[in-house]
Amino acid sequence: MVLGMFMAILDIQIVASSLPQIQAGVSASRDQITWVQTAYLVAEVVMIPLSGWLARVMSSRWLFVASSAGFTVTSALCALSWNIESLILFRAIQGFVGGAMIPTVFAANYKLFPPERQMVGTVVIGLTATMAPAIGPTLGGYITEYFSWEWLFLINLVPGVLVTLAVPLVVDIDRARPSLFRRIDIIGIALTGGFLGALEFVLDEGPREDWFADDTILFFALVSGLSAILLLWRELTIADPVLDLRTFRNRNFTVGCILTFVLGMCLYGQSYILPQLLFQVRGYNSLQVGEVMFVTGAAMFLTAPIAGRLARAVDPRILLAIGFPMVALGLYLNSGMTADVSFDELFWAQVVRGSGLILCIVPITATALGTLPMDRVSAGSGLFNVFRNMGGAVGLALINTEWDGRYDRHYWWMAESLGADGQRTGAHIDRLTEMFARNPAVGDPHAAAMQVLAQDVGQQATVMAWNDVFLMMAAAFLLAVPLVFLFAKPAPGGGVGAH
Repeated sequence: MVLGMFMAILDIQIVASSLPQIQAGVSASRDQITWVQTAYLVAEVVMIPLSGWLARVMSSRWLFVASSAGFTVTSALCALSWNIESLILFRAIQGFVGGAMIPTVFAANYKLFPPERQMVGTVVIGLTATMAPAIGPTLGGYITEYFSWEWLFLINLVPGVLVTLAVPLVVDIDRARPSLFRRIDIIGIALTGGFLGALEFVLDEGPREDWFADDTILFFALVSGLSAILLLWRELTIADPVLDLRTFRNRNFTVGCILTFVLGMCLYGQSYILPQLLFQVRGYNSLQVGEVMFVTGAAMFLTAPIAGRLARAVDPRILLAIGFPMVALGLYLNSGMTADVSFDELFWAQVVRGSGLILCIVPITATALGTLPMDRVSAGSGLFNVFRNMGGAVGLALINTEWDGRYDRHYWWMAESLGADGQRTGAHIDRLTEMFARNPAVGDPHAAAMQVLAQDVGQQATVMAWNDVFLMMAAAFLLAVPLVFLFAKPAPGGGVGAH
């Protein structure tokens, strides 16, 4: 089941470093290719909260089998896509059917294992959930460098078939309650899709379309807001809600959702920023980007056993009070990058950040889900994972919006500085003009010199803007530290239903 979850989370980010190759392969425009990720995320974020209700109807085992089988089939269809429209459609279906695997695994840990074994499961699941997006660009870069973009999806086939066949044979968690299907909350399902699907669309497309200046963004924002209000009323007033919002009465669960939202901002944000920076400024290919990004995943993997031992022996609030500042420090260390940024300059920042992330995700997951009553674990797991994914979506939207504003500001600051220092700037332009004049292929040496100067200013503004974004994220993590102490003090023994 963890292997299936790994595939589902990995597919969010595995295409991140390979979009140019996919774009060329399906003859897509720059605006169209972004939907290869957006379609998957929108569909997945709708399915995840519905998984708790589906697990009660179908049982966790058969929900997982159906999800794994659907994910495997649609992976093959993605590889066989003949144009961008078919790829977007298959990605949306893949995200929707595969999304049920993620929360089902989190819930299975607390349903299958006794309290004394749950922490081991939490470490394994938490490590997998955080490493998958971290190593996605690495694996994607390797695949597209040595094979082709189709293999980004074909690699799911063998493990997908194995998981689909193995789970019904070896996993038995709970019993199906098909009678619930007769009381299906169709309205609640539709409102969930309207709220989360439209919100994901707004957050993904907003930065590119100048937010509410675009009529489409404004329309979907209104759909999301209205759906949210109606969903809240609906789910609190019917006997069998598709989303059990009463789970938020558990203080530890509510605080855990807020903290995992913040973690999602970093987890998906740093997996987005570094590839963008290395593509734009250093001109790295997919494989080189992947090699840099591998450090974060390796740090998580090596820190996981330590995090597991500490989580069993130390108050989780203390562990989080260490983990969140570590993540903030790792982000801060990236706020002083230069245009010559390289593997060495990024190494320790990623080590500190990766170690801090795994120190956070283990106690948050254990405290949020491990203190729920057994009958609310499935519903809670779905909501918990939605908060992590929506944190990533909100984080990416804020990152892109902040970067646009900071880039413009830095670009014009430098342009004004160059204009104020006319003598040095003029001398530099003269040297460039003279250099281009020696090349007969250059028609207008002065225009070529001005273009080089503008490119240099743009490159420096790009790096400075990304530095500002890293600093903003570091501040957000520091501001989240006081929330850690809103967790109720854990009782001896822990485990499901301990609080």
